[in-house]
Amino acid sequence: MAKKITMAGLLVALAMILSYIEILFPFQVGIPGIKLGLANLVVLTALFFLTPAEVFCISLLRILLTGLLTGSGIALAFSLAGGVCSFLVMLACYKSGLLSPVGISLAGGTAHNIAQLATAACLLQTSALLLYLPVLLLAGIVTGICNGLIAAKILKSKAVLILMNIH
Repeated sequence: MAKKITMAGLLVALAMILSYIEILFPFQVGIPGIKLGLANLVVLTALFFLTPAEVFCISLLRILLTGLLTGSGIALAFSLAGGVCSFLVMLACYKSGLLSPVGISLAGGTAHNIAQLATAACLLQTSALLLYLPVLLLAGIVTGICNGLIAAKILKSKAVLILMNIH
């Protein structure tokens, strides 16, 4: 049990560091709201060697702690909506056994962007924001594929074999 708690703490810290790196070095493509989603690498990779409940706790803790340390209430609402939706979609894709890490990441990235845009539309009480959906979907596809490729490499590495030995 101590190993699992330690591993979860390390993964939360790693996800927070990756989130913070994105804040320090923003990915600038001239379109607001687009991020690489590096913290999602931790969640995606963890799906392959931890229980869904453990991965959800890691994701939720990362969102809450990062939000408290770096953001506002509104940013936290967007992160929660995107993170929870992304986790649920990635979990369903993973459990289906039909998709590779790239496919799972792609689905999670697009779900994250859809959830955040829907949250913004609800909070601002305007459906006009939904016109931004094609841009965010394209961004979710590109970043989802990139993160999925990185996750696939991580999952093939010997480091993950060591992590998987925690059970």
